[in-house]
Order: sequence, then structure tokens, then C-alpha cells
Amino acid sequence: MKLSSIKALLLVASLIIVASFDTSLYAQRPRRGVDKRYTSPEEIQRRQDSINNRLKSDTAAYEAPTFVEEAKESRPTNRPMQIDSVLALWRASSSKEYYERYFADFKGYSDAITASGTYDNTDSLYIARMQGIMTPVPLTYNREVRSAIERFCSPNYANTFSYAYYYFPIIEEEFINAGIPIEIRTLAIVESGLNPLAKSGKSAVGIWQFMPATGKEFGLEINSMVDERCNPRLASRAAAQYLRRMYNIYGDWTLAIAAYNCGPGRVNRALSNSGVSLEDAGRLFWDIYEYLPSETRGYVPLYMGATYAFAYHRAHGVTIPTPPMPIAVDTVMINRPLHLEQVSSTLDIDIEVLKMLNPEYTMQIIPATTRSYPLTLPVELFTEFDRQRDSIFAKDSLYLKEYIVHANIEKKMHEAPPVTTHTVKKGDTLSAIAKKYGCTVQQLMKWNNLKNANALRIGQRLKVSSR
Repeated sequence: MKLSSIKALLLVASLIIVASFDTSLYAQRPRRGVDKRYTSPEEIQRRQDSINNRLKSDTAAYEAPTFVEEAKESRPTNRPMQIDSVLALWRASSSKEYYERYFADFKGYSDAITASGTYDNTDSLYIARMQGIMTPVPLTYNREVRSAIERFCSPNYANTFSYAYYYFPIIEEEFINAGIPIEIRTLAIVESGLNPLAKSGKSAVGIWQFMPATGKEFGLEINSMVDERCNPRLASRAAAQYLRRMYNIYGDWTLAIAAYNCGPGRVNRALSNSGVSLEDAGRLFWDIYEYLPSETRGYVPLYMGATYAFAYHRAHGVTIPTPPMPIAVDTVMINRPLHLEQVSSTLDIDIEVLKMLNPEYTMQIIPATTRSYPLTLPVELFTEFDRQRDSIFAKDSLYLKEYIVHANIEKKMHEAPPVTTHTVKKGDTLSAIAKKYGCTVQQLMKWNNLKNANALRIGQRLKVSSR
């Protein structure tokens, strides 16, 4: 055989090998029928039974957490409008301890399955870890989900996860009350990075990114002075209602999540175009994957990646810092107009902290003229607020004078924001800077012509407004 013929045969053989590898689990995009060896009901049950049996037989093994049912019994609830400050302190402490145990348990589980030596590559390890997350929401593993896992298991999301200590107990309570699996809380990370002031280019606002019409449909007040899409409790309550409505339509949580992103109309169209029936058993989202909008095709994998990352971030060396806001808070009802500066100047609390705890007041004013509104405060200030209530409200002529005339309010609303800059310090990330100034990472990158979100330099000056 000639040398050239041998070379040709070798080339063909190598191409066949490469092609075979490229159709592996990791390389393939999730299309209808792909990855069934990992996600068919029979295989899922077999693997889950195997893990459960191993965990039961190993006295040192991780005890897999239960979720909605257990949460109703063991998780502290948080109803700030109905509780006193002592109870708020206890609940905040209990919540912090709960999450610390939660993270430690998943880290222990990850260490146990890694030490077993059964899982000899990254894909199988990720699959085993995901099966340790006991949830009514099916978690699939494929190329897109792996990409999402690696995105959220980055140190860039450590600050985002720190906000979970404050926002997740609120979300969990509203979800439990609505019968929503609490694991869907991580959808708020995908939506907004847990930034209550996040605003999309399409005017979606808040941690759950409600459009104005949808927010009003679910009873959220939206006007010049108040935007309850930014209120984490009220927005979470509305999100729970919307997700419950979608689940009642489809009977499938992944489709409910998909519909949260693109609306039921597009999900219905995808079902129709794919020929898939809701009566079909199996992976409904992945069966209609190709027929969904491109954003939604990435949206559900992002949710799955965020769910994995929140549970297993410690296994990836990610440490969550101390949350930037007080965790123990309570709420007092205000029945007359009040500027947050009246509270800040009297109680010696940073105005930025007050704004963070009360993000729904767009002009820092509680417009309590026809009804009462809540003011959220750190619990340690409640006694002092009550003691100095008269002094606080006596300052209304100082801080509310320019807002008494309606024309002044309109003028204030249309004033262009001043150009603001931020000097990058050690440890700064774009996500942390965006949260601090109430904008998005995408806006920061656009305003500063940044191509790489991770390429920050200490001392670099960033524009943090559009002017």
C-alpha cells in the first residue's frame, strides 16, 4: 500500500473519531431525544434509587435535604409587617444558620461522592451532585446546563449569593404560601442577580423583572412615587402567583419556568409546532426545545445552573461574603408623607442602607396621603424610631417642601441624573458595582465600552450613569 493511501486512511479514521467525540453528551446541544440515557424517567429513578440506597447505608454520608414539606416545618418564616423586633432578630439568626447548614451539607455530600471514586469525570460528578438536589423541578444535565453551572460557580457571583441571605427567606415564604417549590427561588438570580433596582432595556423592573402591565395585573402599584415591582416581598408574591398560574396550565415546572420568560403563547406555539402533547411522559421542555425562542432555550438551563451553583458553590471554592445590608429587619406602617432623609438624619442611619431596604420608593419619599405604606428598618432602630417619631415627622417641612407642589415632583422626575463615576478598588466586580449604583452589568459595559466583564483594573474610573 502506498504511503499516500495510508495517510488518507489515517486521516479518515481520525475524522471518524473526532466526529464520534463531538456527538458525546457534553458536545451535543439539547435537542429532542438527546441525553435520554441521563434523563429518561427510568434512568432517573434508577440513579436516584442507587444514590438513596448508598446514602442510607453510609452512616457518615450526607443526608439529602427535603424541600417544600420540610421547609413548612423547619424554616423560620418572615412576616415583617406582623412581627416584633425580637422575633425578627431570632428569624434572621435562624435563617443564617439554616443556610450555613444547607451549604455545609451539600459540600459534605460533594466531598463524599468525590471520595467514593465512582465518578471519574466532571460530567458524571455534576450529574451525581444534581441528583442530590431533591426537587419537584426536574434537573437535566447537558452541554447548556454545564455551561450555566460554570458561569454561576464563578467568584463573580459570590456577591450575588450574599444577597440571598436577605432575599431568599422572603421569596421562600411567598413560594411556600403559594405551593411553589422553593428551589425556583434561584430564578431571581437569573432574572436580576437579586438586584431590586435592576431594569431591562424593555422596562422590566425588580428582582422578578415584571413589565408594567404584568405588574399591575398582579396588583403591584406603579406610579411616579412608588414602584412595588422593586419591593422584594410584593414582587415575590406576584411571581409566585404567575408561576402557579403557569403550572396550572402545563402541569410541568420547567414549562412553567419557560412561560415565565417568554409567555404562555409562545410555549403553546412550541407545543403545537413540535407535535408534543402535555399528556406525553418525559422531558417536555427538552422535547420542544428547538421550537422555543432562543432566549428561552437558554433561560431554563440558566435556572438549573443557578440551582446547582447555589447548593454546591463551596465545592467550587466560592466563598459568600457578608451581606451588605442588615438581615434582621422589621416593618413599621407610615400614615403620613415621609422622606427617607428624615429617618436617616434623625436615627443616624446611612441613607444608602435605607434606600436598599426600601427600594420601591423611587424618589425616597413614602407618599402616605390616602393610605399607609411600610417602612423597613433594621430591628435595632425600632425602639429609637418610636422614641423619636415626633422629631422625625417634624422635619417634613425641611425635606418635603419642594415636593408639596405637584409641578415640582414632575420636574424632579424628569431631571437628568448627574454623571457619576466609580473608582475600581481591590475586590470590585461589575456585578457588585452595578448593585451599588442600581444599574445592570450590561449597562456598565455599554457606558464604558467594556468588552470583557472580568477585565477590571484597580484605579480604573467607570461611568455609572448613561450621561
